[in-house]
Amino acid sequence: MDAVCVVDDELSVRKAVVNLLKSEGYQAVSFPSGESLLNSEWKARASCLLMDLNMPGLSGRETYGQLCIAGYRIPIVYMSAEAEGVDVEAVRLDTSVQFLAKPFTAEALLATLARATAPWES
Repeated sequence: MDAVCVVDDELSVRKAVVNLLKSEGYQAVSFPSGESLLNSEWKARASCLLMDLNMPGLSGRETYGQLCIAGYRIPIVYMSAEAEGVDVEAVRLDTSVQFLAKPFTAEALLATLARATAPWES
């Protein structure tokens, strides 16, 4: 079964998001960094990525860029507590990805996840 991969350097965010997704019937796995996702076999089984935009090491955008270079095409939702900045603005302008501002509600997360994966399910 494919899984939603949650990539965030904050343990509390990872735990909360994974618990919510599992309670909604999703398989979910978490990673503390972009590098840990890139080194995992889960990247080949990901149905969607929920990835923090700003992390130590590789940023969310850099991690996704590495996945694309390697030939992976996975729906993505970028998450960030920062509402402004170059990366946030670039992501907001990219219609192929979704953006979710932290903090977010369970309803907002699930709706954004549905929007991100809908074009890929047809």
